[in-house]
Amino acid sequence: MCYYIEAKFEDKKFLMKFKNKDDAEDFMYRGEINGFELGRIPVVFNDDPNAISVGNWGLLPFWAKDESIARNTLNAKIETITEKPSFRTYTKNRCLVPVSAFFEWKWLDNKGKQKQKYRIHTPDGEIFALAGIWAEDKKGDRTVSIVTTDANELMAEIHNNKKRMPVVLKEEEYAHWLQGGSFDDFKDRSEAQLIAEPVDKLPVQTLF
Repeated sequence: MCYYIEAKFEDKKFLMKFKNKDDAEDFMYRGEINGFELGRIPVVFNDDPNAISVGNWGLLPFWAKDESIARNTLNAKIETITEKPSFRTYTKNRCLVPVSAFFEWKWLDNKGKQKQKYRIHTPDGEIFALAGIWAEDKKGDRTVSIVTTDANELMAEIHNNKKRMPVVLKEEEYAHWLQGGSFDDFKDRSEAQLIAEPVDKLPVQTLF
């Protein structure tokens, strides 16, 4: 899954590709963002693909009566996204979630009482994008879910309990995703170039 991301936008080359840079610069020095806090994250929406904007992490479908549902919609499984009531209405509402890294925990025992935290990023350390979908809530704010798929070899070793990972997009895939490309085209992330570095030298217990 993907519940913790990092958005440090010190890469000016990346920002120069987009307008609305003021929105992105709010995240210039942000460290770890905890999805369960239902905060704001940087987003590129498909109806304005040349701008970096912001959205609320945790998709709220139009029928949601309680905003707490957003803690259950931080992620959307690509295999069932067209079936789940929370997501199926919004499968054409595509977005990119630019990040500098995301975080995952490896279970070091069978029950997950001891875990090792890893920071996952690209080999060159540049900003990259995760696939997402979005919806507009009753207040008119845009809410976002990050799409996940089966883990590739590296991520299966790290996320060894669920064996999931976010759909990490290559730059040449951005337009295809935003324009509503078939989900089948994005399920296989075996070629995603990622590096996983332990954050702490000793195993740590997590709070989620």
